[in-house]
Amino acid sequence: MKVLKKIALSAVALPVLAVASSAMADDVTLGFAGGFTGPIESLTPPIFEGAKIAVSQVNAQGGILGGTLNIVSADTTCADATAAANAGDKLVNTDKVVAIVGALCSGATISAANNAAIPGNVVMISPASTSPALTTLEDNDLVFRTAPSDAYQGDVLARLVLSKGIKEVAVTYVNNDYGKGFADAFSASFTANGGTVTASEGHEDGKADYRAELGSLAATGAQDLVILAYANGSGQTILRQAVESGDFSVFIGGDGMVGDEVLTGIDPTAVEGMIATKPGTPELPGADLYAAAATEAGQDPTAIFAPQAYDAAMILALAIQEKGSADRDGMSEAVRKVASAPGEIILPGEWSKAVSILASGGDINYEGAAGSHEFDAAGDVPGVIVEMTVQNGHFVEVGAAM
Repeated sequence: MKVLKKIALSAVALPVLAVASSAMADDVTLGFAGGFTGPIESLTPPIFEGAKIAVSQVNAQGGILGGTLNIVSADTTCADATAAANAGDKLVNTDKVVAIVGALCSGATISAANNAAIPGNVVMISPASTSPALTTLEDNDLVFRTAPSDAYQGDVLARLVLSKGIKEVAVTYVNNDYGKGFADAFSASFTANGGTVTASEGHEDGKADYRAELGSLAATGAQDLVILAYANGSGQTILRQAVESGDFSVFIGGDGMVGDEVLTGIDPTAVEGMIATKPGTPELPGADLYAAAATEAGQDPTAIFAPQAYDAAMILALAIQEKGSADRDGMSEAVRKVASAPGEIILPGEWSKAVSILASGGDINYEGAAGSHEFDAAGDVPGVIVEMTVQNGHFVEVGAAM
């Protein structure tokens, strides 16, 4: 009798333990690496908010693996490789994150990857690193991005400038992976399509005076200046001092320049009609769904790279849920699986739908806020580049740049 009673009590205890185990499920933590200080400090907070919108939706719809999804941040400064390495080390080895959204600046992503993420077997998905150098990074299939490479954006910007009737330009670029890669792609396309680049010169970020560099560029005779730098760094200083010099008539920028902060202290009439490009969102249902979620959260739905950050966070969360564990092993395979066809389409905000499909053994295909994200062998994605212009002292979107 005592034996039977003991067995019966054990049988009762099993489901109780199962419930307790579920209730005590571990939380899951993602990392976010971004330039909270430095040359993109005004661009970083909205990008982080984009990722946090995805995290909030996951938790509002039941959480992840029975627990809560968290996201912690680290500052790469964007411009300092050592700071980026330290930020990566913090996230990987101190915070013990499963995966990382970021970094943002290309050099920071490469530094954090080489010094922390790759040795730690941690997947990174950057929403903003656009340097072609990431394509050839030896990363053990751990580094992805949801923004298109500047090998593509440079070509689009070059053809856009030519379409405006501009046939001759001088180029100044911030001397890092982002600036040089972008400048090389732009110059190659611009020249191949009939334009003339009178000079393409790198400059160091963080200086107070670029008048010597601008004088060298103006001496080539070019009246139109391409600035490939950062809105809170050299880009703003160069643009302001170029306007003051009066040597250039048209100003052109890449995605790093797209922020109203770059226009601070500059006569709006002097930069009216400035030409720029940035990665945009395609005409997919996910774009509108993200815009609605961002607006509801009190965020600007058009903030540069914020939709890409949302997608990076959502893809990582879906990959963890698909794997059924928060282990770092197998993350890259899971990232590719949840973001690629075949599978039932999952749109932004459809976390609970995805969980239900995965629980029943089905496959999913995430179609995001900034694109479909069918990652190629290098972790790159195709994308949409949009034309921006300055009107009345503000950047406004013109439409898709072809």
